[in-house]
Amino acid sequence: MADAAVVEAFHTYEAQQRIANTKVGCALVVTLMPLGSTADYFVYREKLWSFFWLRVACDAIATIIWALLFTDRGRKIGKWLGVIVPLLPVVFLAWMIAVTEGFASPYYAALNLVLLAVGAVLRWTTRESIVAVLLVLLMYIAAGLIHGVIPPTRVVFINFYFIALMDIIVVVGTYFQSRQRFREFALRYELDKSRKALEASLQQLKENEMQLVQSEKLASLGRMSAGIIHEINNPLNFATTGLFTLRKKGQFLAPEQQEDYAEVLNDVEEGVKRVKTIVSDLRMFTHPETESRDQVEVAEVVASALRFLSNEWKDKVQIDQQIAEHQTIWANKNKMIHLVTNLLQNSLDALMAKPFQDEKPAIRIEGRVENGSSILSVRDNGPGIAPADVGKIFDPFFTTKDVGEGMGLGLSICYRIVKESGGTISVKTEQGKFCEFTLEFPVRTNQATH
Repeated sequence: MADAAVVEAFHTYEAQQRIANTKVGCALVVTLMPLGSTADYFVYREKLWSFFWLRVACDAIATIIWALLFTDRGRKIGKWLGVIVPLLPVVFLAWMIAVTEGFASPYYAALNLVLLAVGAVLRWTTRESIVAVLLVLLMYIAAGLIHGVIPPTRVVFINFYFIALMDIIVVVGTYFQSRQRFREFALRYELDKSRKALEASLQQLKENEMQLVQSEKLASLGRMSAGIIHEINNPLNFATTGLFTLRKKGQFLAPEQQEDYAEVLNDVEEGVKRVKTIVSDLRMFTHPETESRDQVEVAEVVASALRFLSNEWKDKVQIDQQIAEHQTIWANKNKMIHLVTNLLQNSLDALMAKPFQDEKPAIRIEGRVENGSSILSVRDNGPGIAPADVGKIFDPFFTTKDVGEGMGLGLSICYRIVKESGGTISVKTEQGKFCEFTLEFPVRTNQATH
């Protein structure tokens, strides 16, 4: 028993092929009907011109049907048009038989040609072919009766015999052709389903590979961060203690020296606080909880990402920020920082590759909440992305960087992080002018962290 899905898909495919084959049938009618005037010339020369105009009328109708098949309306009724087309010349041929010799007319052979076309060209079902051959037979009988003169029995028998024989051949041939087409389609359908399943498995394998790469990156960063924190914390404590002592000692300085002294201490203290902030940012990578989610402050995520990359943009790139107050995203904070850091790193790399003359390299970071979505965009005025590459930038291992400068995993990981959080990522770009990535997440109320 065939799978219902296969049967339904087969019927849809057959309907599409029926339209294409009906167009071929129209072309055959338009081509062969006028050529029949040659037979008219030799067999019924006195009716040459009257038959010629009948053939032209048949062609005109076939042409109208052919044109109709290119319209939506025509495609909707394509099944019925596919039935009409082969019966169209039958009607005209039956009339020619009726006004000439009736059952004795040699034009009965032309009816067999029509039946042959039904079996060879049109994708009719067995039921349709049975109806068609019976209609042809009835039209032949009607044409003979209209003529009125009954020829010798042997002539009628021979003609009926050949038409009936062709009927049987067409019906049997249609039946086996239909079954063969279904078997071939079912085989292609199963192969296509297996191919799609294999592609899905390969895609899942790639995603698992990316996840392993990301996990390994986070684990490596965690190990590195733990070592850095351990090495930095002790000097920081010493520096903090020393600052406290120096600030107490400052009161013993001459009044005219105390202002400069306090200013220097404030600068040192500010520097120590910045180092502590960086250490705090790194600490979260020592225990990267990549599955938990919470309401993440967008401003905090952007600030952390900018701190990580401060050495690359400070005094080199203008950073403009416009982030809505208390804007949040329901996501994993570590992953969001990773995501924004990747986008900013890509922008910085792009800006370094573009020579600037009349403008300064700049990155604009904008956050807003609108229409139930929390939106974050990162736009740079770098060289943009080539149109041919836009559709491939989120593919794993696709990169336009030189060998050794990138593996092509950054944006594919960004894409996966966004999808995991229920969001979307899109890109707008104009080569030579700008590139803008937009992240859009659904706004959610506070939920329990899982």
